[in-house]
Order: sequence, then structure tokens, then C-alpha cells
Amino acid sequence: MAQAPAAKKSTPQKIKNDVFVWEAVDKKGGRMKGEVQAVSEALARADLRRQGITPLKVKKKPKDLFGPRKKKIKPKDIAVFLRQMATMMEAGVPLVQSFEIIGRGHENPSMAEMILSIKADVEGGATFSSSLAKHPVYFDKLVVSLVAAGEQSGALESLLDKIATYKEKIETLKGKIKKALFYPAAVIVVAIIVSAILLVFVVPQFQDLFRSFGADLPAFTLMVIKLSEFVQAWWWALTFGFVAIGWGLTQAYRRSPAFVRQIDIWSLKIPVIGDILHKAAIARFTRTLATMFSAGVPLVEAMDSVATATGNVIFEEATYRMRDDVATGTQLQLTMRQSNLFPNMVVQMVAIGEESGSLDDMLNKVADFYEEEVDNMVDALSSLLEPMIMVVIGVLVGSLVIAMYLPIFKLGSVI
Repeated sequence: MAQAPAAKKSTPQKIKNDVFVWEAVDKKGGRMKGEVQAVSEALARADLRRQGITPLKVKKKPKDLFGPRKKKIKPKDIAVFLRQMATMMEAGVPLVQSFEIIGRGHENPSMAEMILSIKADVEGGATFSSSLAKHPVYFDKLVVSLVAAGEQSGALESLLDKIATYKEKIETLKGKIKKALFYPAAVIVVAIIVSAILLVFVVPQFQDLFRSFGADLPAFTLMVIKLSEFVQAWWWALTFGFVAIGWGLTQAYRRSPAFVRQIDIWSLKIPVIGDILHKAAIARFTRTLATMFSAGVPLVEAMDSVATATGNVIFEEATYRMRDDVATGTQLQLTMRQSNLFPNMVVQMVAIGEESGSLDDMLNKVADFYEEEVDNMVDALSSLLEPMIMVVIGVLVGSLVIAMYLPIFKLGSVI
């Protein structure tokens, strides 16, 4: 007897949500805009009404043919995320809901994806700190340690505020350092580009003109013409050489601790810029230590995070030595004095803080002072370098122009 074929089991289809862009008014009449995920426009409107929002326009967001463009996650994005978390938790918004709000509304798809993955981990039972630890590229040991301390003490809101403030100040300081280093690099790059353009395109035009003179050319002009011929003949080798040197230095900086150490030593000896980097390292050291200490992290344990936050291998090595000395019972101010990296004023402020029991306040005062010093020095350096850029470029361009016009001047005097 023939058997009827077995009925196929129906597999539940996954309902696909679309993204809808909406405009609405809140209970106070204020206009709002945003995005919401829903199966249909009607459900999107119903979801908005449940939140106490009256929708005016709701339409499906047009799809990008190339998909969402992911951007690199920058330290500034992390600082903003921590500030948003601190603000929401202080306002009483639950932790998971805070992740949802920040993640869904973030403009950077990469950052939104990471925030929502942290949310999923926390919903699965993981702690906030352990979820952050899964992303060590963006959340260092310092942030993870402080968040863990906040979770254990029940003061996560205040700790998040401290972390956000710390990150904001550190990123501001880094921005000032980059600004100080940008101008010298800009002078070199602009000078090379302008000189190359003149040697490749302008000098050959004059060279053709000089051939018709049939007279001896000045030595300076001949030198510039020879340089132009060399650049025209070997421009590809020069370009490859510059790229190879840049790539080699980058790889050495990433892979060779000895090379990084030597660079950090040299950078502290550069006139003006070395002083800025030195003071910036002191500001980072004191700001990080103050943040860790005020959060209740033991001094010896805090020194591990402080070492990596200074941004300079010399300060990092000194901090580890100081940590070992403090672990044996030596006072912090004595170890700082022995390192020969901290000015007497910093050591005295730390000594007062240790004696009075207000070490975190004193460290914050030192950090504020040196951050302001770095700011003032960067502004002064910028004011000094702006006219220097004009002078350097003017000398280069002027020299090439003079070299080309010398034969013309000589011919005119003969005539």
C-alpha cells in the first residue's frame, strides 16, 4: 500500500525589520527627529505613540546601494560614549536601555555595532567591565579597572563621570600635542611639494630659453638645472624612496620596542617640542593617577594603568620602577624625586597630598597646571611657526626664481 509523502515541517520565517525615518512632536510640543526599526510604517507609528511621541511623518529610510559605510572608531568616539553613559545613568536610565539608546542613535556604524554587542553581553549576564574588556583596542585596562571598581562599590554613575572627564581631558591634551607637531611636518611637506613642482615643470621651461642664449650660465643657475634634470630623471626612485622610508619607520615604530624607546628619548630632547612633550607626560601621569586613586584603586595597582597612559616609554619605565618602590613601602614623592623626571614643584605637591590625605586633589591641581602650560606653549609655538612657514617657503621659492632669472639679468646688463 502506497504511503502518503510526509508533510514538510514548516520553518518559521524570520521577520525582517525595516528602518523608518520619523519626524514628531513630544508632549511639550517640541519637534523631534530620529530613526526606528519596525516591520511596517503602522507599527513604527504605534511604537512612537507608546513612547509618548506624536508622529508627523514616518517613511522608510532609503537603502544605500553600497551598504552602510563603516568608519574607524576614534578615541573621541569612546570619550563621547562614556560621557553619554555617565549622563544617562545619572538621569536614572537603566544600563541596558542606555546602550540601546546610544547604539541605535550613533552615526558611526562601527561604533553602534560595538555598543550593541556590549549590550548583548550585559543582557546575557556579563558585567559591564567584562564586556568592555572584550574590546581592548578601544577600552584599556584603566577604563576596565575603573568600571569594575564602580560596579563593586555601587557607584558606577560617579565613576563613569570621572572616566568621561578623564578621557575628555586626555583627548584634549593629545589634540594639543598633535597640533604642536603638525606645523613642523607641514613646513617640510609643503616645502618638498613646492620645490618638486618648480623643478619638474618650471625650471625646464627656462632651460629651453637659456639654450638659445648661447652664453655661459651662472653657477647657481647651473646647479638648479642639474637638480631639475636629476629630479625629472629619477622622480620615481625618489617617490619610492620616500614611501619606503615612511613605511619602514612606521613598521619599526609598531614592531620594535627599542626603536620606540630611542624615538621617545630623542623627542624629549627636541628644543621647545621636547619641553611640550615632557609637560604633557607629567599631565597625563598626574591626571591618570588622580582618577585611579580617587576611584579607590590601590596606589600600587593604579601605577600599572598610569604607566601605559603616560604616552612615553621613559615615563612608563620610571613608573614601573616607582610602583616596585611603593610596593616595598617607599613614599610616592621619594620615588618621583629619584626618577629625575618630575620638577620639584610636582614632587612637593605630591608630598603635601600624601601628608594631608588629599593626594588625588593635589594630583588634579598639578594636572590642571601642566595642561594649561601645554596649551600656552602650543599656542606660542603656533604663533612662532606660522611666519617661519612663510619664510622657509619664501626662501625656497625665491632661490629657485632668482636662479632662473640670473641669466636674464646678466643678458640685460650686457645689452
